[in-house]
Amino acid sequence: MTNLKPLTLCLFLQAIFLISSIQTTYSRSTFPSKDEKLSLIENTCKKTPNYNICFQSLKENSGSSVADVTGLAQIMVKVMKAKANDGLNKIHQLQRVRNIGARKALSSCGDKYKAILVADIPQAIEALEKGDPKFAEDGANDAANEASYCESEFNGKSPLTIQNNAMHDVSVVTAAMVRQLL
Repeated sequence: MTNLKPLTLCLFLQAIFLISSIQTTYSRSTFPSKDEKLSLIENTCKKTPNYNICFQSLKENSGSSVADVTGLAQIMVKVMKAKANDGLNKIHQLQRVRNIGARKALSSCGDKYKAILVADIPQAIEALEKGDPKFAEDGANDAANEASYCESEFNGKSPLTIQNNAMHDVSVVTAAMVRQLL
């Protein structure tokens, strides 16, 4: 009987070690660490044309810490929506104070930003939800083009340069991120 106690103790300790190592391996593979999630964001953003815009936009959103690449792209579409609303609000503000010469360009830009909000962004959202990244990429690229077209309406004297550049840059980043899903 005295010989069984050390053997039992040894088997008991081995079982505890085995269970502990299985739990550690399982938890690491199932629940990525904060560093691993940050690494996913960094690696995803490195594949876009503007790392800083990508990284800052995602870092500011708490949902990015638990998102995969599709989730990160969905967050960027929400950023696009915020930028489009900012642009449209600025247009409405300017329409109240600008002279008649800029009214036509502002009206045209208003139509472009409305198209971003009612067509391009919903297209991107729906495509990402359905797992069809090509249409999401198209929506993001269309939004970038609309912002560029708006900027050109003013022939170099745009009061919307900040909003147009922000909309364009976020949209291009989003398109590049979505392209990673193809």
